[in-house]
Amino acid sequence: MELDKAATASQAHVLGVKSWLAYGGVLALAVALFFVALPLAFLWNDIAAAVVLVLSALLLAYRFLMVRSVQLYYDDVGVWVVSGVLPWKRDVRGIQWRDIGEATYVNGFVSWATRSTTVFIGHRFTRGSGIVLHHIAGGRRAVETINATHRDMVRSGAIE
Repeated sequence: MELDKAATASQAHVLGVKSWLAYGGVLALAVALFFVALPLAFLWNDIAAAVVLVLSALLLAYRFLMVRSVQLYYDDVGVWVVSGVLPWKRDVRGIQWRDIGEATYVNGFVSWATRSTTVFIGHRFTRGSGIVLHHIAGGRRAVETINATHRDMVRSGAIE
């Protein structure tokens, strides 16, 4: 679904972004590339090592920006997730307020200790078309905001 950025920019409220824990995969990849692949490439050939270095740096920058690009937000139409760095990979998906079932989050020791939760926003008609986001900073607050806003819209008659 394509959104008009000018129309939603003034109304959009960011609920959450990826937490620091989501960058763990990027860190693990950096360790594998720079401390395993790069030394092995130097043993083979200096040119190969230069290629590995450049490609590793580009891949890590892209992965870092991909994690950073994820945003959960809401506006007067619904709840949305935007992600992607490259223009042809930029994605906006979401659920309209009238179709939201409920928003929940996974609570456990790790999510409590790291303040990084998994957020589920269910579609009231189809199970497979909901939103699932892992490692969201402030996910509990985001879920509370979504449920409160949805409840207020239902009570006011703005949605059925």
